[in-house]
Order: sequence, then C-alpha cells, then structure tokens
Amino acid sequence: MTVMTNIVVLISGSGTNLQALIDAQEKGVLHANIAAVISNRPGAFGLERARLAGIPTEVIDHTGFESREHFDQALQERIDAYQPTLVVLAGFMRILTEGFTRHFLGRMLNIHPSLLPKYQGLHTHQRAIEAGDSEHGVTVHFVTPELDGGPNAIQAIVPILPDDTADSLARRVQAQEHIIYPLAVSWFAEGRLRMDNDTCVLDGKVLPGSGYLLDTRP
Repeated sequence: MTVMTNIVVLISGSGTNLQALIDAQEKGVLHANIAAVISNRPGAFGLERARLAGIPTEVIDHTGFESREHFDQALQERIDAYQPTLVVLAGFMRILTEGFTRHFLGRMLNIHPSLLPKYQGLHTHQRAIEAGDSEHGVTVHFVTPELDGGPNAIQAIVPILPDDTADSLARRVQAQEHIIYPLAVSWFAEGRLRMDNDTCVLDGKVLPGSGYLLDTRP
C-alpha cells in the first residue's frame, strides 16, 4: 500500500505557486496531499485559494510574537501537528531561524527567482538586468540554515531580452516557477528526490550544483 505524502505549504502573499501545486494535484500529476496552508499574514490571498480548494488554512501572524525564535517555534508546532513529509515554502517571506531549518532539514523546499547561487535575497530580476546578464531563471532548492543556500534540485533558465524590464522578466520567470515547483514536489513525493548531506540526489544519481536544468532558451 502506497502512503500518500503529506505536505504543508507556507505562504505570505498571493499564492500563485500554491495554485500551481493545487492544479497539479487536481490533475493527478502531483500524487500528494496538501494537508494545510499556513500564512504569517492574515490577508494573504493564497489563503482564499486554499479555501476554494477545500484545504485547511491557518494564520500565525508574526507580528504577535516578541522574537523571530518565538514565532518559528509556534510555526514549527503547528506544522508538526499535520505530520508532514514535506514542507513547501511558496512565497513565504520570512527569514527562518537555524533551529527551524534544522528541524525540517531534508524535508523542506523553497523556490527562489534566480539561478542560485547568483542573486540570493531580493530584487533578483533587476539585479540580473543591471549586471548585463544574458540569462536569468528560477531555482527550487532544499532549505538549510544558509539563506537561499541549500542544494539545488532544479533550475529553469530564462533568456533576458534586450528590452526586458524587471516586470517583464519576472512574468516569464514566474511562468517557469509554475512548471518546476510541482515537478520538484512530485519527485520528492514519489521518493525520487532527496537531500544527501549537501547534495541533491535524483533517481539515485547526484545532481550537479545547478540541479536538474530546464532550458527555455530558443
């Protein structure tokens, strides 16, 4: 008997990557159960996406805690209540404490809009344009205590066009996010993807530092 992978998704905003996961689940592409969606912001639209899909939601407002550590402890306890196999960060705009990341080490994924290790942090699209890069993209990686520093599972490469703005580039990158995040989560749910020390292993083979590459350049 196959045990269904239980997933908890953390969001802070509109939840477009959450919607991509919900769509993949409804199409039967993602063989996993999204057990709950938790947000640190009460007004996050992603909560409505979850409710429409019949997924339990919770809000743990970070502004009600006296420290980052206290918030992370409360969040950890709520996540653990759902007994997830995997925690998925889908636009969760909080820097997580070391204790929290170590608790979920090897079973927490994040998506970041750059070709990591390039452009960790914010404003990645503008930074790539200003640097004169010819390509940009998005990365799904395992979460470790280092910010945006865990081993890469998959990257999608997106060309930077001569007339690109940060907004136009962001739209094309986001389209790839909605493809590769459900794919990476599916790999994990099927037992194909795992973190081994500081590397990603897919189908028994260690991936290169970039992770699995999906090249969208012409």
